[in-house]
Amino acid sequence: MHATARFRSRTAPHRRSKQEREMKNTALKGFLLASSLLTSVGFAHAADVTLTIESWRNDDLQIWQEKIIPAFEAKNPGIKLVFSPTAPTEYNASLNAKLDAGSAGDIITCRPFDPSLGLFDKKQLTDLTSLPGMENFSPVAKAAWTTDDGKTTFCVPMASVIHGFIYNKDAFDKLGIAVPKTQDEFYAALDKIKADGTYIPLAMGTKDLWEAATMGYQNIGPNYWKGEDGRLALISGKQKLTDADWVKPYEELAKWKPYLGDGFEAQTYSDSQNLFTLGRAAIYPAGSWEISLFNSQAQFKMGAFPPPVPKAGDTGYISDHPDIGVGLNAKSTHPEEAKKFLSWVASSEFADIYANSLPGFFSLNSNPVKMTDPLAQEFVSWRGPYKSTIRSTYQVLSRGTPNLENETWVESANVVNGTDTPQVAAEKLQKGLDGWYKPAK
Repeated sequence: MHATARFRSRTAPHRRSKQEREMKNTALKGFLLASSLLTSVGFAHAADVTLTIESWRNDDLQIWQEKIIPAFEAKNPGIKLVFSPTAPTEYNASLNAKLDAGSAGDIITCRPFDPSLGLFDKKQLTDLTSLPGMENFSPVAKAAWTTDDGKTTFCVPMASVIHGFIYNKDAFDKLGIAVPKTQDEFYAALDKIKADGTYIPLAMGTKDLWEAATMGYQNIGPNYWKGEDGRLALISGKQKLTDADWVKPYEELAKWKPYLGDGFEAQTYSDSQNLFTLGRAAIYPAGSWEISLFNSQAQFKMGAFPPPVPKAGDTGYISDHPDIGVGLNAKSTHPEEAKKFLSWVASSEFADIYANSLPGFFSLNSNPVKMTDPLAQEFVSWRGPYKSTIRSTYQVLSRGTPNLENETWVESANVVNGTDTPQVAAEKLQKGLDGWYKPAK
């Protein structure tokens, strides 16, 4: 009896532990099954993450759909991209309304400088300073999407446009003209073209105002105000628009008038484009964004040259102006997936796809991109020997009234038309700026 009792006392716990083990195993299997199901749901959910990209660039929809989106999705299974552009003239108002309503897409295409800075100040764009890949951009490349103190960047730079001159190679060859490198060579070329009479020397009009400022003043100006040195000195108050370095570009612009052809005062931007692509003008003061259009329309060989330097041996400067970036909507429900996309935009792979799909919109990535389009390669090759800067009016100086950017349009046209002297134009611009802008001390 005692032995049996002892046996039972030994075996009963053993049976209970076996039962417990079976129960535990059943429970564990159930747990693993549930976990498996949850994981499957998680994978299914991840596969359904769709990021919507807001943009004003409705002209490159096909490139996004056929090249950019497939390249990203191939390396990032589980993240889908939808490119959803708005007409350029409606974008700012539409985007602001969507952001205020909380209905904007995850990825926000960023205009340069103040429009995007305003969104960041309203906490509608996320701080991307430490985003992996941001180290691929220089301070100048990031300037259009960085706070005034230089500490916080809120959009990934995508592309810039470069200013210079596009010329008709056939016309130059016919007239025996070499590409001008200095100011004197530039005017000698213009004189030779004018004397021949076959071509209008320069295709630029003043009716649209901005054309004279953007293709003229901001194109050649950096050679005189020394690029970033002058631009930052203007912001700091160390220089004024009435200083010689800022008046001199207007003095040069005034000399263009005899070379612009009859009726240039009534000539629109599209008129200028047509004069050049139809072969009626020899030189087009340009932004690189013209390349794709000109390639499709011009029936002659083209080349490009940077703004001629004042004299041989001078350091050359180019306006390498940031045009487009991308940021993260602070209310995105998929911030981590969005950051994966933004880091990819900061990569060399994206830079190569974008810059070669849209020749004339150049990567701001510090890693050089070899361009397949020869005209685009000519433009981008200037980045080595020439110092890059951005348009002088875009950062800080056009936040008040009168708006310096818009006033510069007016005065640039006035100088070319001859209705204002360079000195008077400079005095008007400085007086307008003094009316509201007080440089930080």
